[in-house]
Amino acid sequence: MASLTYDLTLAGLAIGAAAALTGIGLIVTYRATGVLNLAHGAIAMVCAYVLRQLVVEWGWPLPPAALFTLLVVGPGIGLVLDRAVFRPLARAGSPPAQTLVASIGVFVLLVGAAALVWGTGARSDAPVLLGDDPWAQLAVVVALAAAVGAVTRWTRFGRELRAVVDNRPLAVLGGIDADRVAAVGWAFGAFTAGLTGVLLAPYVRLDPYGLPLLVVEVIAVAVVARMRSLPVAIVTALALGVAQAQLTRLHPEGWAGPLVQAVGANLFVVALLVAALVLPGVGGRGQDVLPVASRPSGSVPRGVWLVAGVLFLLPLGFAGTDLHTAIQVPALAVILLSLVVVTGRGGQIALGQTAYAGLGALFTALLAAGGLPELPALALAVLLVAPLGLVTGWPAIRRHGLALALATLAVGVAVSRFVFAQPYATSGLELGRPAGFEDDRRYYVLELVVLAGCLAAVAALRRGRTGRALAALRDHEAGAEASGVPVAGLKLLAFVLGAALAALGGGLLGMGLRAFDPEAYDPVRGLLWFAAIVVLGADGLVSPLAGAALLVALDAGTRGGVAAAVVGVLAAMAGRVPPLTSWLPDRRAVPGGARGSPGRAVSRSRPPAGSVRTPEAGRARAEAVPADGARPPRAVRPTAAPRTPRPVAPPGPRARPTAPPRPPASAAAPRLRAHDVSFSHPDGVLALSGVSLALAPARITALVGPNGAGKSTLFDCLAGTLRPARGRVTLDGTDITARAAHARTRLGIARTFQQLAVFPTLTVEENVLLGAEQARRGDVEQSLRLLGLAGAVRHHRAADLPTGILRRVELARALAGGPHTLLLDEPAAGLDAAEADALARILAALAAEGLTVLVVEHDPDLVAGIAHVTHTMEGGRIVS
Repeated sequence: MASLTYDLTLAGLAIGAAAALTGIGLIVTYRATGVLNLAHGAIAMVCAYVLRQLVVEWGWPLPPAALFTLLVVGPGIGLVLDRAVFRPLARAGSPPAQTLVASIGVFVLLVGAAALVWGTGARSDAPVLLGDDPWAQLAVVVALAAAVGAVTRWTRFGRELRAVVDNRPLAVLGGIDADRVAAVGWAFGAFTAGLTGVLLAPYVRLDPYGLPLLVVEVIAVAVVARMRSLPVAIVTALALGVAQAQLTRLHPEGWAGPLVQAVGANLFVVALLVAALVLPGVGGRGQDVLPVASRPSGSVPRGVWLVAGVLFLLPLGFAGTDLHTAIQVPALAVILLSLVVVTGRGGQIALGQTAYAGLGALFTALLAAGGLPELPALALAVLLVAPLGLVTGWPAIRRHGLALALATLAVGVAVSRFVFAQPYATSGLELGRPAGFEDDRRYYVLELVVLAGCLAAVAALRRGRTGRALAALRDHEAGAEASGVPVAGLKLLAFVLGAALAALGGGLLGMGLRAFDPEAYDPVRGLLWFAAIVVLGADGLVSPLAGAALLVALDAGTRGGVAAAVVGVLAAMAGRVPPLTSWLPDRRAVPGGARGSPGRAVSRSRPPAGSVRTPEAGRARAEAVPADGARPPRAVRPTAAPRTPRPVAPPGPRARPTAPPRPPASAAAPRLRAHDVSFSHPDGVLALSGVSLALAPARITALVGPNGAGKSTLFDCLAGTLRPARGRVTLDGTDITARAAHARTRLGIARTFQQLAVFPTLTVEENVLLGAEQARRGDVEQSLRLLGLAGAVRHHRAADLPTGILRRVELARALAGGPHTLLLDEPAAGLDAAEADALARILAALAAEGLTVLVVEHDPDLVAGIAHVTHTMEGGRIVS
């Protein structure tokens, strides 16, 4: 028994050592570049294949072949990726979502290239580099970790690395070559990936799909280490490796036996699932949405739809009775349509849709085997799988960016390993077609009908109130919540609907192939599907059709791997190449800006036609006077002020007031209050210390003070974005401290942001309409007229407009909900003198009509001209 324990421990150390190498490489790359390299496993696979090619096929001696592979090929791949893919993204300041898509593209590209070069079959003759001695592998891991630690702590390069990690722009200004630091990080990360691949290849299945996925599973050790601590990653890897080896001794009887054995064989998957779903997310609250769509949704010309329809009907006329390949296209299009809902419209990164597609096929097969007809079985399977979308939807409420990507990927990998790959769940399953649709042609027609229905349903979802809310969630989550959108519920809705569509497509695919094939729902395919829908255009309804046809046609008509290679190249260049569907003609680009059409973009450099062309007065008129030449706008009527507001005169080139306005003769009692509010940031820095503040109606209260004084933190506590550690916030005496931001908006507390929080893919009118319909009150037309947005500009997308107009759009959206309290965080940021003067007039008129206004502002002239009460903050306290 002792001998068995010792042998299993040694085997576990060997597995753990390989996992530790992966953790070291991922952490170093992430700390040097800020990129979670999901292609790490694909690099490991390529290096393993290269070593086998050199030794087995070309007869090289093992030592020089290993040195060439590890010191030339591996680092060379890393340097190429840095230079060709990630350095341009870093210089362009691309958001984390774009770099994540690029790393997925590299993963898919390398997998496809390996399939093209070496085929898809598994290889069992990979050369053994270090033999069976786990102590040698462990020594390599410890030596690498010690070297990295020494370089990081005691060398100039280490200091530069830490500086780049802490603040890349500041490090560059200090003379540090951040590109060189990133290149070294990529080279070292690729070297460790290659070492992992050549060590694992002799003991696992060496094929383009198996080894990359295995390395992806052991990302868990880096996630547990929070992508920072090498010792934690190494200890975690060794502990998981030994535990997994020891669990192979368990052979329980009964129903639990297969499940225990599956857990014992896939402990790293369990760790990945726990690390992704339970532990604090990696990367913090990053930007986890894709770049703004280049065209308004639904703007594809009807001719494109006509061509797509003809192409999808062609197999019925020319392919005869055998449509084995064609029947896969509509089913896959339905699966890809689920990504349009979750990623394209909801802005959530979803890498695990294969899990829901496979479960749809599996449940359909099980229900049909139980005697239920196939179509009712498919419908019931969709209803059963849809709620499982909460498994990824619930973490999405609090996770963003890399953390959300890992959570969705972990779910896909776990379902694949513990369900699809287990004989107890899938052995002996057969899947037939519905009665009357056994023939390929009839079944293909059924698929087309279902696909058309799904397209119509998603098109309807993209319109109206829910569609606008989803677009707002994708474009700017905090802004959507401030507009009254219930972000948490909307995310759950997107994931549930996405799971239902994926299950429907998976069931159709299984019935079309007349079998449940676990490999059809491999997690690697999930990455391929995600990359395909992104490169085509995640928010376009044409994209699922084009993507399905492209993926099926390329792999069916050529050698396997072509589709992955093509999609991988496009995804790796996603930061510089726009989505392919953006090249289609835009039927909404109609001159003249007719209603329902954005027309031509508003010029950023010249005023609209008819405006005065003087250097100052012309600019003021272009930015502040209504575009339709209407009378001066009237103030929005707040819910707390029933009387008719006075008109606001259009601004002109005059001096701003220097004396503060007189307070109202009789001010009402304060409605919104902060009572002894304290707040500390997660790093322990105290931002607020016992702050109390009362905001009264018909008054403009200003908060001033130096940066870091706590102004914005107090503002966020009042708005509901942050919850204070101590103290409370009340509205009319009712404690609202625990109320979310969207709930406070519906109570009549509206806000704007220091950084613009508009929704680029929505028009000006849709931006403002969102605020009114989420608050369930207010007047859109009054808000548009007040801010000079009632003319043709109302039909332009926000993405096409300059900052001055967008500031007015954001304020109009806040006012459209009919608030009684308005919180403005640096509303004059980015405005020139004339625009700030117009803003001052509007705020003064709003306060005169009874609105409660709080302004956090650095412009002393603006504060002096409008504020009835001014508070100064320093060190997290109000000092005056």
